[in-house]
This record gives sequence, structure tokens and C-alpha cells, in this order.
Amino acid sequence: MAIPLIGERFPEIEVLTTHGRMKLPDAFKGKWFVLFSHPADFTPVCTTEFIAFQKRYNQFRELGAELIGLSVDQVFSHIKWVEWIKEQTGVEIEFPIIADTGKVSEMLGMIHPAKGSNTVRAVFFVDPNGIIRAILYYPQEVGRNMDEIVRIVKAFKVADENKVAIPANWPNNELIGDEVIVPPATSIQEAAKRKEQYKCFDWWFCHKKV
Repeated sequence: MAIPLIGERFPEIEVLTTHGRMKLPDAFKGKWFVLFSHPADFTPVCTTEFIAFQKRYNQFRELGAELIGLSVDQVFSHIKWVEWIKEQTGVEIEFPIIADTGKVSEMLGMIHPAKGSNTVRAVFFVDPNGIIRAILYYPQEVGRNMDEIVRIVKAFKVADENKVAIPANWPNNELIGDEVIVPPATSIQEAAKRKEQYKCFDWWFCHKKV
């Protein structure tokens, strides 16, 4: 089975989570959601990731986005691990975690055989229409940068709402700071007017504030 790719609709699946049964992507209809896999419960790197995700949960919600985790562990394992995190660190994990038998992970391409039988650290960004907009993969041994995951959601919202492109390291780009890139001209006449309408390095590289 081919794994879903960027620009395709997230496959319709029913999953068992720590918050009960859910149907994806319909459970988050009208919202962005970030689905992320982790190799296993009760592992150090995954524990640091879950705490980091939870610390930023309000930021995701302010952007209209929800979080949902996944690993090939049973739901009682997820529940006990979440309890352990709260007891030992004082952090309560509020987002659901999918208990997968391997079926969902294989469908989404989260198991990379050359890296073992557990899930890699995959991240799927799904928009309010259920379309996959970005996919990240990290190996088991490297924890994710949560601020980058927040930044990607924020960048998509700015890009979609303003019909613009987002530069590297936005909003701290080395050339244009927190400005965004205007879509390329589609005619000679439009190209000729670009420098009058926007700040430009050339007609094909113009930028503006949003």
C-alpha cells in the first residue's frame, strides 16, 4: 500500500486512543491537527518530547491546531505512562494518544524497516480540510524540535490566509526578517510592475509585511 503524500487527503481510519475511539480525519474537522509517532512508551527521549509538546499545547490551540500521538503500544500502556509523567514531572498530558497494532503506522509510513520494528518520529500536518500539508521524519535517537513544529503550523496559516510563500527561518529570515514572499509574476506586464508594488531584490523576488 502506498503511503499518503503531501497534498493528498489523510486516509479515513478509526483509532483507539487514550480519549476513546476516534475517526480521523473527521474528529478534527475544521481544525489543523498534528499527528506524531513515537517509538515507544516509557522511553527517555519520548518522555521529553511529550512534555515539550504539552508545554506548547496552548500555542497549538491558539493556532486552531490539535495534537495526537501514536505508537505501537496498547492503550493501558499509554495511560500508565501518562500517569507516570504527571506523577514524576507534574505535567499532565492533555492530548490523545493512539494505541496502534502496527496497522496505522504501516499505512502512514511510520515504520522504516532499516531502523527497526518500532515507529520512527514521524510528524503529519493535516489542514482543516483533511489534506496532508507536510510530513517530517526524525530517527528514534534524535528528539524533535517542538518550536519548529509550532512554526510550521503558524507559517501555513499565514501562507494560506495571505496567499504568500514563507522564507527560510521565518519570522527571522536573514534577508527579509519577518516579511513574506509575494508569489511570482505570471506575465511580462505583471513582472514590469512588481518593483513599484513591493520591496524587491528583482521582479521574481519580492516581499512584504503581513
